[in-house]
Amino acid sequence: QVPLVESGGGWVQAGGSLRVSCAASGRTFSRNAMGWFRQAPGKEREFVAAISRNGLITSYADSVKGRFTISRDNAKNTVYLQMNSLKTEDTAVYYCAASNGIDSEYRLHTEYDYWGQGTQVTVSS
Repeated sequence: QVPLVESGGGWVQAGGSLRVSCAASGRTFSRNAMGWFRQAPGKEREFVAAISRNGLITSYADSVKGRFTISRDNAKNTVYLQMNSLKTEDTAVYYCAASNGIDSEYRLHTEYDYWGQGTQVTVSS
């Protein structure tokens, strides 16, 4: 089990910044590739960013590339998503996820084994 707890969501004006965090319990965090997904009302859950076990490989959705940065601190069992230049269309519930797979990073939600409960991010115009 890799229970995941997100935090740091909230309300921000367009153009602002926000950082969400995801804390994992257990001893296997460094063995898990991690990802962030988001789901807006009435829409399907979509990939946002992913990071490899050692943090050296990252991947981003085109819609957030250049604005969002995923990072991790394996000593703290935590993965972060720094969101800059936020847009109203970034409004969603943001979920972190952990994968037991052997590849460096994953972009499909079906490739993840554990999920957090989500944290709301609201961007107003």
